[in-house]
Amino acid sequence: MTSPRNPEGKEMFLIEPVSTCLSATVHYMVCEAGFEIKENHVINSILPDSGEICWRAITEHIQYADSGQTLDYTNSVRSLGPICECVHLHLQSLTIEQLEDRFMLWFQWTNCSEIFLEMLHTIKDPDATAIALSLMKLTSCLERALGDVFLLIGKECPFLLRDLLASQELATVFGQSVMDVLRVFIGSPDGLNLRNILWHGFASPQEIPVKYFYMLLFLTAGLGQLLRNYLLQSLTTLVHRPYVIFTGLEELHIFPDVNQELLSLAEELVMKSSIVLRSMVPFWVTALTSFRQSRFADCVILLLPQLESGLRLLFTTVNKCPSRLMTAESSSLYTTFDEMLSKHLNSEETNQLPLLLGEPTMEFLWDFLNHQEGPRVRDHLSHGENSLKNFPREIANSILAFSITLLCRFSNGEIEPIKNHTLLESLMNCGSHYCSKFHPATQLKKQILNCIRSINTWTDLPAVSEEQVQEIAGSRKDDVDFPCTSVIADIFSQLQPYLPQNLRPFVDPVNSLLTEKLLTELCGKHIPVLFCPRTVLEIIVVLRQISTQCHQVSCQVISTCEARHKQWINKSLRSRQRNNYLCMRRNIGFLSPVLQLILILITLELISIYAACEKNVSDYQQYLKFLKLVLQYSENLVTYTSPEKNKWNETMTLTEKALLKIRTFLGKQLALVQLVELVDVC
Repeated sequence: MTSPRNPEGKEMFLIEPVSTCLSATVHYMVCEAGFEIKENHVINSILPDSGEICWRAITEHIQYADSGQTLDYTNSVRSLGPICECVHLHLQSLTIEQLEDRFMLWFQWTNCSEIFLEMLHTIKDPDATAIALSLMKLTSCLERALGDVFLLIGKECPFLLRDLLASQELATVFGQSVMDVLRVFIGSPDGLNLRNILWHGFASPQEIPVKYFYMLLFLTAGLGQLLRNYLLQSLTTLVHRPYVIFTGLEELHIFPDVNQELLSLAEELVMKSSIVLRSMVPFWVTALTSFRQSRFADCVILLLPQLESGLRLLFTTVNKCPSRLMTAESSSLYTTFDEMLSKHLNSEETNQLPLLLGEPTMEFLWDFLNHQEGPRVRDHLSHGENSLKNFPREIANSILAFSITLLCRFSNGEIEPIKNHTLLESLMNCGSHYCSKFHPATQLKKQILNCIRSINTWTDLPAVSEEQVQEIAGSRKDDVDFPCTSVIADIFSQLQPYLPQNLRPFVDPVNSLLTEKLLTELCGKHIPVLFCPRTVLEIIVVLRQISTQCHQVSCQVISTCEARHKQWINKSLRSRQRNNYLCMRRNIGFLSPVLQLILILITLELISIYAACEKNVSDYQQYLKFLKLVLQYSENLVTYTSPEKNKWNETMTLTEKALLKIRTFLGKQLALVQLVELVDVC
């Protein structure tokens, strides 16, 4: 079953078998250069009996171009090859107990001791896929730890690993020659570039020489020794940044739970799918095994590069650029998620991949990888920002289930018995109806509904009895009408024609429960969020700011009412405070429909802007100016209703002026397009 937004992915591609995704230059660098020089090194020259790694024995193999400033990566890899082999053989000769005794102390600075302990165990059982997985985890943990060290001196840690390794701050702590060694291994597309070719899904398990993993483990321990000396000399302490914690996990649990039966179906699909390169099958199989064993971080670390690899295969096929399947040289760009999920190619031609995948698939990818308020799983994992020990099952389940749907959509051969399986049909149906949860427009919808629910609680706020009011107010008449009641009614009348016929009965400015039903219906309307125009995003930013301010007003009203009522009961309010409290109680009844009006207005604006902004640029500018006036009003409202100010007479004067401006603007029909047609289409 598919939705209208999701084309049935039956396109089968006849693709020539690919033996490697490493370009000739990169393949030579990774798989050959470090094996050309045949030399034997004694481990004692690198690791003396003292246990202190001799960095000079390593850094002297770094080669520079004629200027002496530019790294010669190729010759450095050649020269370091025998050193890596020596370290490899030495570490492999040690028992687990010896490895732990000699190295675990020096991994503590990474704040990932348990992860490095697992890596030491990998040494004794050197499976190619396990080595590649360990290398990805090592680079992730190392990058995070180096960022912590950077902050001993610097203020803002670079986002990219290559910029971090090239920083003067790390050179100050570890020495420039040491940083040059790391740049050869993981810091430049001109070097081995082990991190990127693995995390972006270019390298297969068999293409990563085991000795480079051993060497990076060794270097990480050596960095720990250098850091200890620096901390002792500088009298400073290394502080680790807290991990990014995924929140709202129930919202990230998109698909039905992947059970053992589905995992078995997935194993069959891996062997039949056209987006799985044969050389990459071990990664997929190990990912499924990891999920079975509740190693959820491992599962996702393995899946993300393979998703990228599989989508790159589709991308290069539908866009007719097969050469882009390979790793790029330093002079050109990698084909990564960033380009594959964009609307246009670098040549400004339309990217055909989104058309092939369909909106639901694209929105899932944008949600989980790109949107700033989404989990951004790949960024957080690859940069070491998540705890690998406590990775949530909900995210792993969603990524795995999504991957299974792609395997099924793009499969070779006869898979009908698998495809028609009830469990798989359930996954496919769920995937084909996915709608974005983390696009700014969707986040605005959540804010609007949270705000109206907050306003709904005003009716439950403790009130003062009429007798008590009269006792305080005496003969003063407090039940005067709000002077703008008629203006509010006019504005609601102006909005009525822009609502679908079935929702018009819900427009009642004094009934917030009906307003909530109206807003729930409106926010349930689908709006196209994929490749949102810049003008639309700019307006959504303002709409979200307005919504945030309205919610803040509601929270302040609730807090102040509860606090003042308690003081009223305790008779601890002074005369002026009592009068102010009564004024607030009287005026919040008028303020509630004003806030409801603003919420309805910005919801209708959200639905309309996709058409309005593209229609006329001059209208857009006036429209944005109008919204900024509403924002200014809401910001002032927050100030006047704060517990510190509590200026309710001023609040109502401000509100009267704002409502008159809103009525005038809407009367000129500058803000809204023909929403009846638009909403009916949606």
